[in-house]
Amino acid sequence: MTATLKSLPTERVRMDSLRKTALVAGVLYLITFVSIPTLALYGEVRNDPNFIAGAGPDTPIILGGVLEVIVALACIGTGVALYQVVKRQNEGIALGFVGARILEAAAIFAGVVSLLAIVTVRQGGWGEDAVITGQALLALHTWTTLLGQGFLPAVNALLLGWLLYKARLVPRVLPLIGFIGAPLLVASVAGSLFGLWAPLNPIGGIGALLLAVWEFSLGVWLVVKGFKPSPVTGR
Repeated sequence: MTATLKSLPTERVRMDSLRKTALVAGVLYLITFVSIPTLALYGEVRNDPNFIAGAGPDTPIILGGVLEVIVALACIGTGVALYQVVKRQNEGIALGFVGARILEAAAIFAGVVSLLAIVTVRQGGWGEDAVITGQALLALHTWTTLLGQGFLPAVNALLLGWLLYKARLVPRVLPLIGFIGAPLLVASVAGSLFGLWAPLNPIGGIGALLLAVWEFSLGVWLVVKGFKPSPVTGR
């Protein structure tokens, strides 16, 4: 009886720690959706090939860059937060997930740098001489977006999805959504790489939507419910 009573505080501390981990990871996953407005904020620079030689407010691009930096940091945070739990299922794959999450953040940072460079050159008043430079920087942003927010999230979905699916830490339907979306995104990026279709295409759109549903649902579940009882968590 005494031994049982002594073990209760330890068990309670472990459960509280797991709940806090799930809450932090869930909030960070939800934070990654703050970059949605960049679709509109980057509209002018993406659609106007002579943007770098023009005049006007650069605030939308700077704001979009700030939002993407927040997303990149949140990406790293999700990997770090979940690692302590999912490594109990498979440490090698868990490390792969953290590494891929860091690479995703690095690609986002690279894309932000390319757009901020356009702003800097534009403010420097280089005029028409900077048009080619602007197009090159925009092409860099396009590919960092495709790889950093297309290919790498698909890799993350497969790695984390497998860990959560095997450990039964969340309802199994959630990883399954990611398992369906990830191959579509990979196919979309591969097709764009070999010139089979444009970077924006229906296959990639469906894949991106499914991965968005997967990540948003995971974030909500972790915030509201936390991890399900599992041998991995000792419950």
